Amino acid sequence: MLREYLPILLFIGVAFAIAIAMVAASYIAGRQKPDSEKVSAYECGFEPFGDARGRFDVRFYLVAILFIIFDLEVAFLFPWAVALGGIGLFGFWSMIVFLGVLTIGFIYEWKKGALEWD
Repeated sequence: MLREYLPILLFIGVAFAIAIAMVAASYIAGRQKPDSEKVSAYECGFEPFGDARGRFDVRFYLVAILFIIFDLEVAFLFPWAVALGGIGLFGFWSMIVFLGVLTIGFIYEWKKGALEWD
């Protein structure tokens, strides 16, 4: 059983070795003399005017989740379009139903005002 996983383990080991070698090489080759301007905190050229651990409005999370959901669902269209010739009429109508449910969900969130920013 170990014989089947040996190439994967070697690949992971080589990847870690290369990553560690790159970090070590940049640490050795780079200058390690930061000045006060370089390490000072800034926010778009300003001094920070608030705590970085402040609470965000829940609408940021709502928009992010909605984007991820619809982005992933739209990503299903690409393999479907590529395989459309081989999946036949059943695959076509299955995707039409999927797009219908997606459209109903989009209309629902639009009507609920989830896409509006007050």
